Amino acid sequence: MKLFRHGPVGAERPGIVAPDGSARDLSALLPDIAGPLLLPAGLDSIRALDPLALPVLPPGFRHGACVGQVPKFICVGLNYADHAAETGTTVPPEPVLFMKGVNAICGAHDDIEIPRGSSKTDWEVELGVVIGTPAKYVSEAEAMAHVAGYCVVHDVSERAFQMERQGQWVKGKSHDSFGPIGPWLVTADEVPDPQALDLWLEVDGHRYQQGNTRTMVFGVAALVSYISQFMTLQTGDIISTGTPPGVGLGQKPHRVYLRAGQEVRLGLAGLGEQRQRTVQA
Repeated sequence: MKLFRHGPVGAERPGIVAPDGSARDLSALLPDIAGPLLLPAGLDSIRALDPLALPVLPPGFRHGACVGQVPKFICVGLNYADHAAETGTTVPPEPVLFMKGVNAICGAHDDIEIPRGSSKTDWEVELGVVIGTPAKYVSEAEAMAHVAGYCVVHDVSERAFQMERQGQWVKGKSHDSFGPIGPWLVTADEVPDPQALDLWLEVDGHRYQQGNTRTMVFGVAALVSYISQFMTLQTGDIISTGTPPGVGLGQKPHRVYLRAGQEVRLGLAGLGEQRQRTVQA
């Protein structure tokens, strides 16, 4: 299934993509794409519905974040060997974890704010993993049973805040609008191999990133298992799994960063595309 949330900021309602490709409204039947509805029984209850019997949404609706009420936004750094190389770092012996504030989450086509005082706002297309059944101390063999589905994540980053200021990466990762997710949550049954997905990103029509999830250092099963050794993964948690090469920080001979008035497009095969305008905060 392809599930989504639509409507104004703060008042999003659930929706589903019908077999004919039309967008249908689920709000008369479900409260949200969040919480218990992301558990296996909840997703099965949605599968039992007939999408073609649901109201068709008019064109031009806003795609909100594809998952609501996200408990944690967990990110993995340097998870593509060629991306690590372009940033001048070595491949880590185990996953590098950091958090984004959940305030960063926004819709797939919402504007990206360039923070006040920013000089190095950067782009990163990533595969997002949405947790269904909570996971604590799970093995790699068990890990995939805890995945509800997948989505496109844009891990927007302010490199000066992230790398040149004191403290952890989180303050370079958590500005409002720095975490567009969606347009859809694609359930795990429709993604037979999350390690075989093409992903790409363009700025003003120039393609900077082009990769495939098969080159991830640590795959989805390894990441879910690893993270569950340190914290319980809760229903609705999002894991952003890292980015392929081509970020602004890695451009040669001169680094390239976002500025207000640009258009960013990005996507993953089968998971949809995002389109954002950059604006000054």
